[in-house]
Amino acid sequence: MCACGAPGTRDGAGPEARDTNHGMAIDFTLESLDGELVSLAQFRGKTVLIDFWATWCPPCIFQVPELNRFWKAHRDDGVVVLGVAIDEEGAEVVGPWIEEQKVEYPILLGDDLLAQKYGAIGFPTLVVVRPDGIVDSLHVGLIEIPDLEAIVERARAASGA
Repeated sequence: MCACGAPGTRDGAGPEARDTNHGMAIDFTLESLDGELVSLAQFRGKTVLIDFWATWCPPCIFQVPELNRFWKAHRDDGVVVLGVAIDEEGAEVVGPWIEEQKVEYPILLGDDLLAQKYGAIGFPTLVVVRPDGIVDSLHVGLIEIPDLEAIVERARAASGA
């Protein structure tokens, strides 16, 4: 299944994964749907999966159950899953969407500019940040539990965690 590009487009590239290892992850502080400020820096020492997505992206719906299962299985062992919604309308559209899709991991309100800084060329895009704060890899399109397990294991090994 293809990842979504801009609203109303599809990039046609299909799922893609690439190692990045381009240095430190770009720090950010975003508001959660609960109104709390969440910073990437607060998760140093943990493997962080940042899922950039949008409510207008059909494949993003299919990513939610996999990330829910992965988050539930790993939230107590040093893995953080953060969904970053890039919808311009913010909480007004994101809140109802996450309730409808039964998203269980934390959701932050971001924007397309942050997603672009991380190299997202379509949605969903999953960025894996190692415990040492280095960007390990970027995955465009859907990703399943076995692949999530493998990339987290690799990210931890690469950082010595």
